[in-house]
Amino acid sequence: MPDLRRRQTLCWGASLVALSTTAMTHDLLAATPAIPAELGTALPGARLVGTGVLRFFGLRVYEARLWAPAGFNPQDYTRQPFALELVYDRKLEGEAIAERSIAEMRRVAPFSEDQARQWLRMMKQAFPDVAAQDRLLGLNDGTGKVVFLHNGRETAAIDDALYARLFFGIWLSEQTSAPALRAALLGQS
Repeated sequence: MPDLRRRQTLCWGASLVALSTTAMTHDLLAATPAIPAELGTALPGARLVGTGVLRFFGLRVYEARLWAPAGFNPQDYTRQPFALELVYDRKLEGEAIAERSIAEMRRVAPFSEDQARQWLRMMKQAFPDVAAQDRLLGLNDGTGKVVFLHNGRETAAIDDALYARLFFGIWLSEQTSAPALRAALLGQS
């Protein structure tokens, strides 16, 4: 009798794994995101490089998507055009997003308190409060200009190569606090 129970448990477990894998594969195939409309003219020829999810204590915060023309080189991301899109899964305050961005930028490289104040002021304008399914998109032109959009509407722009390197370095630099997300964005996972 114990052998029968063990076999039933193993079969039940295998069935559950098969169902989970099928559901995940179906979700991945069905959920291939469409290129954001705003990239049609701003980043012609863009394709999805990779996508990943940021979780905090197991809860989904956002899905990140990296869009770039063919030949994107992650080692030299600051000198290439690309867009980073974040699709939020929950409500967050824009001010908290801006403040967290400054803290994460400090992991990439040091910068002055004066720069921090200037960048924080700009990001508070760039990042409004978000709700589930809201999109924030940062567009890097490859020369230091960054344009931010919220649900397709421009919210702020800055022409500062150091800012561009540090801000996008939150996700793309080797100093990121989320190496698994970086690998997913770069299509390495």
